Amino acid sequence: MTYLEAITEILIDENKLKKKVQELGAQITHDYQGESLLLIGVLKGAVVFLSELCQQIKLPVTFDFMAVSSYGSSTKSSGVVRILKDLDDSLEGKHVLIVEDIIDTGLTLDYLYRHLLNRGPASLGICTLLDKPSRRIVDVKVDYVGFQIPDRFVVGYGLDYNERYRNLPFIAVLDP
Repeated sequence: MTYLEAITEILIDENKLKKKVQELGAQITHDYQGESLLLIGVLKGAVVFLSELCQQIKLPVTFDFMAVSSYGSSTKSSGVVRILKDLDDSLEGKHVLIVEDIIDTGLTLDYLYRHLLNRGPASLGICTLLDKPSRRIVDVKVDYVGFQIPDRFVVGYGLDYNERYRNLPFIAVLDP
């Protein structure tokens, strides 16, 4: 099977992604008007989304990254979250927006949100490109959602399968 033969469907095409990122950027700009904003990208999946989103936010923006794991070597979450890469600077008094590629169970994001809230930001919000509400175990308040998607395994635009497919300019369903 070749690289793209495992893709069964393009769920969200490149044009829809660009339009939605512009809309999210405009809404975030409006909501944080007059403020500086720190974007925290959750590695590695959110890198593409964060890099395009920050260009659409018309405010002073800085960003940092965190890497977290709740899977170990399994394909199912263990429920135990480990921080693999922490932030470089303090959050004290800053307006912070966590930028995530996809939310499904909510377990990892709930842990991350509570962990960052304890660091004293002026505000803390969540922005995700994709949301799978049918998989939710923990209720997480998400401030900005790009697309709600069905419970399918998706890749592209930063999302991967075994570190592959992140570079696709669209969101696709994968049958590995």
